[in-house]
Order: sequence, then structure tokens, then C-alpha cells
Amino acid sequence: MENDSTKTEVFSWIKSLLAVVVLVIVCRQFLFTPVTVNGGSMSPTFQDNDRVMVLKMSEIEHFDMIVFEAPTSSDKHIKRVIGMAGDTLKVMNDRLYINDALVEEPYLEENKASSPFALTEDFEVVVPEDCLFVMGDNRLSSGDSRLYGFVPKDNVFGEVKIRFYPLSGIGLPE
Repeated sequence: MENDSTKTEVFSWIKSLLAVVVLVIVCRQFLFTPVTVNGGSMSPTFQDNDRVMVLKMSEIEHFDMIVFEAPTSSDKHIKRVIGMAGDTLKVMNDRLYINDALVEEPYLEENKASSPFALTEDFEVVVPEDCLFVMGDNRLSSGDSRLYGFVPKDNVFGEVKIRFYPLSGIGLPE
């Protein structure tokens, strides 16, 4: 009798562990995944080796931070969405205009304060269908759409939702 209850208990634990493993695999495959930031192109928002959680099922909007496969390599990049399909983007005198409306970029203030140079050179582009235009927050040191062009929406893994490492920086990114 005691042997049967032990077997039942062990079997119950095995079923529970398998259920947890399957749940983790499904969540990671379809809902969210952790990503490590490489480089300083998103500084000061993210630093090299920060760890973030990416939500795969998210509606991407202007200024969201996304993880995507770069058009020039299979590397995962983290950048901020500046333009969406159909947008006309213009930067003049370090100021961003989306569809002729001036847009404030508060996430650039720290970098602007510490640089004697303009962060973003002047340009004008129209974002094609099914594409995004992305830039890093550290504009002077960011390989982004200004360098490699538009990012196809199909290359997007998801939206950065939370930083979970380092512990001192846990929280929602701005």
C-alpha cells in the first residue's frame, strides 16, 4: 500500500514538472523571451549587458523599443521605432518631424546635454509599406535605419516591455 502511494506521489510530481516545462516552452516560443542588450546604441535607456523581456504579441507603435533581426545580418538589435509605414520623417537641426509635426524626443535629452554636436544629421525619408524606421537613442553611436535602411515588419521579434537586469534598473523602459 505504501509503495502504491509513493508511486502515485512521484507520478503526480512528474506530471506537474512536465506541465511546467511545456508551459515555459510555449510561453517562450509564442509570448515572451529574454534578450541581452549588446552595445551602447540605446544608451542611456539601456546599457551593454542589460537584460530585457520582449513581448512577442504586441502591436508596435511609434517610439516603442523593439527587438528585430537586422537587415544586414542575423544579429538581434534593439532600437526605437521612429517611423511606421506611410510616415514621412524629417530631421532638421536635430529636431524630428513626423508627417510635418514636430515631435519631442525626451529620451535624447541626456545625450544632447553631453554632446557639443548635433545627435542626428538632417535627412528626409518616407517609410514604405510593411516596414519600420528605427534609430538608437545614442544617435552618435548607433547602427540603425540611417545606416542599413528600413526594417521589414516580418523581422520584428517583439516589443521590449521590461528590464529585469541589473536589479538596480528593474522596471519599465521609457
